[in-house]
Amino acid sequence: MLVNHYPPCPDPSLTFGVSEHCDPNLITILQQQSDVFGLQVLRNGEWIGVEPISKAFVVNMGYQMQIISNNKLRSVEHRAVTNSEKARTSVAMFFIPNGDSIVEPAKALVDSRNPAIFKSFQYKEFITHFINKTGGTSP
Repeated sequence: MLVNHYPPCPDPSLTFGVSEHCDPNLITILQQQSDVFGLQVLRNGEWIGVEPISKAFVVNMGYQMQIISNNKLRSVEHRAVTNSEKARTSVAMFFIPNGDSIVEPAKALVDSRNPAIFKSFQYKEFITHFINKTGGTSP
């Protein structure tokens, strides 16, 4: 679980709350503060605000889901921006396997017409590769 607090910023163009990224995990469940915009997703090259809805969760597919689905489902690129007038708090829960778990395309989705796009590997190898590739940190 990760709790992020974003204080108001008089000029939101000067800083991001969290820069653009895809989560490395299977899924992320996010509860946004219901009255403050801040979460954005990249769609067709444009950043779109995700409307905060009271008593609702946002579910992001992570990069592991993209691997397991053999690229049929895509990890969502997203970011958090600051607000000039209001503070914002979000709570994220990440679903992450233990380090020895195997991450690979689901066998039911792989055949001669749909070959595996990703190789099979241990989660601890995956997260190390993901962090080195993106320069990010894991949840």
